[in-house]
Amino acid sequence: MDATTIPDCTSAASSFRPLAVVGSRLCYELRFRSLFNQGRGYAFPCDSAGHVDIDELAEPARSNYFYARTCIGRDFFAPVVLAAQRH
Repeated sequence: MDATTIPDCTSAASSFRPLAVVGSRLCYELRFRSLFNQGRGYAFPCDSAGHVDIDELAEPARSNYFYARTCIGRDFFAPVVLAAQRH
């Protein structure tokens, strides 16, 4: 996954709705919000505990994941786990 625009999940007016279900299980995302650009950041598929299966990520997404983890507090807020909205 490349950098994406993500909704501001901290506001009550957020358009994010945690209702995603694939088959019979919920889908989750680990989101790293930018400290400086509202609505920007990275999102990666994860389990309910926030564990990302890095072996399942494509190489660019894996690099982005490691970059986001490294830059917590410098470029990104601490990540949060949210139920993913799937289309």
